[in-house]
Amino acid sequence: MNNGRKGIRKGLTRYGDDAFSLYVRKAFIKAMGYTDDALERPLIGIANTYSGYNACHATVPGIIEAVKRGVMLADGLPIEFPTISLHESFAFPTSMFLRNLMSMDTEEMIRAQPMDAVVLVGGCDKTVPALLMGAASAGVPAIVEVTGPMLTGTHHGERIGACTDCRRFWAKYRGGEIDDAEVEELTNELVPTAGTCGVMGTASTMALMTEALGMMLPGGAAIPATYADRPRHAEETGKRAVAMAAEELTPEQVMTPAAFRNALRILHAVGGSTNGIIHATAMAGRLGIPIELDAFDELGRDIPVLVDLKPSGQFYMEDLHRAGGLAPVLRELRGHLELDALTVSGRTLGDEIDALPKAYPQDVVRPISDPLYPGGGIAVLRGNLAPDGAVIKQSAADPGLLNHEGRAVVFTSLADMAARIDDPELDVAEDDVLVLQNAGPLGAPGMPEAGYLPIPKKLAERGVKDMVRLSDARMSGTAFGTIILHVAPEAAAGGPLGLVENGDRIRLDVANRQLELLIDDAELAERRARWQPPPAHAGAERGYLNLFLDSVTQAPEGCDFAFLKAR
Repeated sequence: MNNGRKGIRKGLTRYGDDAFSLYVRKAFIKAMGYTDDALERPLIGIANTYSGYNACHATVPGIIEAVKRGVMLADGLPIEFPTISLHESFAFPTSMFLRNLMSMDTEEMIRAQPMDAVVLVGGCDKTVPALLMGAASAGVPAIVEVTGPMLTGTHHGERIGACTDCRRFWAKYRGGEIDDAEVEELTNELVPTAGTCGVMGTASTMALMTEALGMMLPGGAAIPATYADRPRHAEETGKRAVAMAAEELTPEQVMTPAAFRNALRILHAVGGSTNGIIHATAMAGRLGIPIELDAFDELGRDIPVLVDLKPSGQFYMEDLHRAGGLAPVLRELRGHLELDALTVSGRTLGDEIDALPKAYPQDVVRPISDPLYPGGGIAVLRGNLAPDGAVIKQSAADPGLLNHEGRAVVFTSLADMAARIDDPELDVAEDDVLVLQNAGPLGAPGMPEAGYLPIPKKLAERGVKDMVRLSDARMSGTAFGTIILHVAPEAAAGGPLGLVENGDRIRLDVANRQLELLIDDAELAERRARWQPPPAHAGAERGYLNLFLDSVTQAPEGCDFAFLKAR
């Protein structure tokens, strides 16, 4: 209990004597060089997610200095503290496995240490949702500052950027269009600056959703990592954190059902990552707010894709920033948004839209009357293969495959797929459906971004660019193709996906939101009676893996730990 205490007196260590606790606390904090005058100011924590493994967060130290400057200009005392840092390419088996751990770290450090408000600094895919999940549970006034996207590079005169172009060039390499030397050369060019992926991947998606959710000051989502606008925005964030502390403006006042609906509308409109729905569900769950897949799908029927960014379109995040960031999207969607939702600025979303700078001509955000894609960016599928739902990023799929029936080519695990996908003897044709089992939260474990199944090499060499692919895994927001994801229940939990066999017929009908395994109910029941769960993961008897496997929920519930959801 804090008993209304603030600043240095908040959350005193339990020695049994509060006066002694404060006396000892002040003695130790003064070893950091603080004066009594400084320690009487509002304390503003700054979650530091810098790591030498995380290029997305290379600019975090500079951002923190700017936040500190803003806090001090507003007569607060900034104190940074470390949290877990996750980078998608440097987390085994996947950063999603560790998202909940990072959220727990964030929550407990906010709760354990005295702070009147907290600035959450993050960027890479899982860090922003983890920070928001933790802050929502901790209940302390909180505001987000993202690191921002990287700038684009060039390759042989062509403009490129991570990581949609990473996948495009890798597909060319697998198809024999480029050689070893060129693919190695590309590693020097795809990520030319610090920052998050420069396309509409998960990091960009979560930044835009966070601004729409109201947890970031206006204009912050799309500022490139290396632009001077970024530290200026961070300074304003630091100032605002001090005011939020005085106002006691907590996450639950901002992260309301209406705010989440607004964020999900933005997810559709920007052609955002399929990961966005999982993260939003987890964040909302920390506040007891349910997000239903069918309701999300219904929102998308009225919200077309407006943002012309890779992988659905052609531009990059720095282009979106020059076009005004989220502002032109908000203008176009004004009639669809819930404008009375409160934001961390202390004003409503409607107030913020009214205060936007004057619009100017640009080519990145389409008018709602002439969208990039007429339906929502993501569609929710159901059927006997996905009774609890599955998703497809229809805006980044081959339109010719959105209504398709094909023969299943089944891989029973990630290891099985790695061993056989490029086997010249693999029985596969381009109109088949590639099926990956046991790659979900329990099966992988951690639900990795393995849903972007590679085109079998012998087909890639013939020029095949896309196939219907189906799994209980996730996919990077930077990826593209006719890819069905998040099939629930997952195979390892006994879901129908685990009952699919080679040669079965599968029908996909995105317009009617259907995903069906074309076998009769009696055969399906017989297979279910024979089904055996996959063998236990090595090391599952202890540690975080044991906790994860015992507590993680399925994709439609956000893959959070059941015990972390608000009751």
